[in-house]
Amino acid sequence: MSDTLLDHVKRFTDAQPGQSPFATAIDGVTILRSDHTKFPSHLVFKPALRVVVQGAKWTIFGDRRFVYRAGQALVVSAEMPAFSKIVKASPDAPYLSVVIEFDLAVMREVMAALAVPPTPRDPVGHGVFVTHLDGALADCVLRMVRLLDTPAAIPVLAPLVMRETCYWLLSGPHGGEVARVVLANSRAQRIVRAIHTLRDRYVEPVRIGDLAAIAQMSPSAFHRQFKALTSMTPLQYQKQLRLLEARNLMVNGTANAETAAYRVGYESPSQFSREYTRMFGAPPRRDIASIAR
Repeated sequence: MSDTLLDHVKRFTDAQPGQSPFATAIDGVTILRSDHTKFPSHLVFKPALRVVVQGAKWTIFGDRRFVYRAGQALVVSAEMPAFSKIVKASPDAPYLSVVIEFDLAVMREVMAALAVPPTPRDPVGHGVFVTHLDGALADCVLRMVRLLDTPAAIPVLAPLVMRETCYWLLSGPHGGEVARVVLANSRAQRIVRAIHTLRDRYVEPVRIGDLAAIAQMSPSAFHRQFKALTSMTPLQYQKQLRLLEARNLMVNGTANAETAAYRVGYESPSQFSREYTRMFGAPPRRDIASIAR
């Protein structure tokens, strides 16, 4: 990873009040910093390029684990719940990361302009991969971060850098994997539409037949290819969304454990407590108390 990018990112985070994550003046660009390794955390990852500038991290999606460190980036092509941990960080060498969310409309425009668009090797494959960040793509990330020093230039130049970032992703060694979820009527994109429905209606019982109809697949094919893309079943995906939202409700003080359980769709507080403990490693009250300390 270039020292120039490291210097820019560190200087930016040194100047920020409050705690990471740091929103920036560029829509969809966030910078992360941690001076210490952290306990594993659960969150929903949006489609994005997640560049590690310094340090290292691992993230688990369903049954797949990805390790990425300085000079690498995690590419997430669909919105997915994940389990993540920073494993290399210190006050002298903090974990630093630049997150650039994808604009799929821009990605499609860029792909349509390519003389030879990339072809996915599989109709549906894994929606996450790790890639080395070098060459033109690394230069795009550096120029995006440099724009933070000249706010007046952001409205004019940031969209151009975003288009160039999309170009290098689509024309790079993983172009086919990126293209798979960009193609409007691809199997992967139809599954993404089903994912959005599941995300928006996670409180309701999962009906595989309804989701399969949205994806224009048979229930068995949908179930198999949903897991291929997300590394989890639709039921596991829904469960993680429910538990993450319940945790947010309790952390924000808007609900106790029982109320949160009902709000996110559980009919049994005891089942909620069992599944919560399995996911977060402690019962709801104890987990929330440890966060509040």
